[in-house]
Amino acid sequence: MRNSAVPARSYYAPRGGLPPQTDLITDRAVFTDAYAVIPKREFSDIVASRLPFWEGTRAWVIARPLSGFAETFSQYVMEVLPGGGSDRPEPDPSAEGVLFVVEGEITVKLGGASRKMKPGGYAYLPAGSTWSLANRGRSAARFHWIRKAYEAVDGIDAPDALFLNENDIEPIPMPDTGGRWATTRFVDPDDTRHDMHVTIVTFEPGGVIPFPETHVMEHGLYVLEGKAVYRLNQDWVEVEAGDFMWLRAFCPQACYAGGPGRFRYLLYKDVNRHPRLGGFGR
Repeated sequence: MRNSAVPARSYYAPRGGLPPQTDLITDRAVFTDAYAVIPKREFSDIVASRLPFWEGTRAWVIARPLSGFAETFSQYVMEVLPGGGSDRPEPDPSAEGVLFVVEGEITVKLGGASRKMKPGGYAYLPAGSTWSLANRGRSAARFHWIRKAYEAVDGIDAPDALFLNENDIEPIPMPDTGGRWATTRFVDPDDTRHDMHVTIVTFEPGGVIPFPETHVMEHGLYVLEGKAVYRLNQDWVEVEAGDFMWLRAFCPQACYAGGPGRFRYLLYKDVNRHPRLGGFGR
């Protein structure tokens, strides 16, 4: 459970709009063979999408499967206006989902029960589940929606639905870091029913990943708070709250928190499964 001494968390949420005509075109946006960075300025009105069977809603699609790049997941930042939502949100019965609320309040109905989710709220929605979502509040709600085709394993049950809140969970410090680097886990890492993890990673000012992680897991990293300098492949990249990073498998990655406050991000990774042989989608 949460320690009352832990400061309250903050969550960056995009607002849309359009940069003024006086702005320079030059930006930090980059797409390489190993990684992509989508700065917060790119979350403009003209790049938002509308989705079937969603009312009063727009979505910024910030990751999707691409051959030769990140192949396991898609990620949206959803904005649902008061009275909006969907009774048919997920069109793919093979898709599991994670919702993470950064602003406002949503009501998710699953299995006949309705649950209100506020900032910091996390939901795991199993593949094949029937759920709906509504904004019954007076202001816009914004949340992340991460989707992945669930990889079932013979002899292992599918995971159950989960509704949690980050603010009720104590972050787990990484060993030998003096508490400067910690992870908030919503799922037990030893639970092999799950084939993806969505966590919150927190660095105190000056905290570092002290080596270039190079591994099979794909990543989506949305910066919730603070700023940092990331080492991605052979490049140094500055990132701040509202930016998104998309990392291909085996892209070397490290960082140090570079601001006066905490650096925190929402992290996706695929886990607990054998790599597919013979090509993606086999």
